[in-house]
Amino acid sequence: MSVQPLFTAHRMGDLDLPNRIVMAPLTRMRAHPTDHVPTELQAEYYAQRASAGLIVAEATAISPDGFGWADTPGLWSAEQVRGWRRVTDAVHAAGGRIIAQLWHTGAIAHPDVRGGKPPLSASDIDLLQESVTASGRKPTVRPRPMTQAEIRQTVADFARAARNAVEAGFDGVQILANYLYLLAQFLNRTTNRRTDEYGGEIENRARILFEVVEAVLEEVDPSRVGVKLSPMHEGGPMAAHDETLPMAEYAVRELGGYGLSHLLLMGNTTDFTGTPLEPLIGDGMFAHFRPIFPGTLIANVNMTAERSNRLIADGLADLIAFGRPYIANPDLLERLATGAPLADVDWPTVYASGARGYSDYPAIRRAAA
Repeated sequence: MSVQPLFTAHRMGDLDLPNRIVMAPLTRMRAHPTDHVPTELQAEYYAQRASAGLIVAEATAISPDGFGWADTPGLWSAEQVRGWRRVTDAVHAAGGRIIAQLWHTGAIAHPDVRGGKPPLSASDIDLLQESVTASGRKPTVRPRPMTQAEIRQTVADFARAARNAVEAGFDGVQILANYLYLLAQFLNRTTNRRTDEYGGEIENRARILFEVVEAVLEEVDPSRVGVKLSPMHEGGPMAAHDETLPMAEYAVRELGGYGLSHLLLMGNTTDFTGTPLEPLIGDGMFAHFRPIFPGTLIANVNMTAERSNRLIADGLADLIAFGRPYIANPDLLERLATGAPLADVDWPTVYASGARGYSDYPAIRRAAA
């Protein structure tokens, strides 16, 4: 019997992965609430999932200015580096590989998590989304446009966080450049109305992305650096328009010239019907971008074993990232390999605290005992 493609080895940059299953980054709000230091509980949680070919750790703020989601971790302080070292040591001891995801929330942050200060973004456009604060979800507010000095500082903060990730024992880093966050806010003409060299034409709006990539590459070899970037259709100012796809194509094509280890590409998380992104529904996203990016392509969103094997066999993806299935299935690899049923997620505990609904999901062998 032939081995399913999902369970074959793959070399990503200079990392040898024993299988093609990736644990996607999942925000779970279990870091220490005041200093944003990862906890022993997080070390246990990630080690439980070390059978994945690769773990992409939860989005991690690069700086106090980049922080914007309650109870999530950072990578700017010595204490945070030590906390992450406990996590990476636990994953490595269990035989796994883990990379850090570098995050600046931009306009999605709320003054309540910033000491009363407004969030920073490309321009003063309210995203009309929700911020996550210690006292619950609240409507986003109008951000303050970043000065050029603040943009330069942010680029430097990405580089420092990458350097800290290496010190913390991560096997690489991933730059978060999509969804609702800062880099995506610069890329989008609706949320970027600047008139300087960071605004206007596509090339200018993408400038900060490439400055971040180049700064990170000063600290980490490109074989250990990837980017998460996808065209998306969200509500309000982040809704898709006629330039959403051309911007993503330009960014991905240019990223292909840096020799990066990977691109994490999300399929549609919202309904693309009737939008300029409609051709990208389902596998269309991966078919469209596969010819544009020459490195390892990680496909994400609504994946099953059957779909994963088909995407790999058809050459549309090299690795497959599973997000929600990893919440309740620490042994997802074994369940997919054996066709065992997946455990259900206890949704009220996803964004909560403590071990319940986090590190207490049993592996299938223990569940059957």
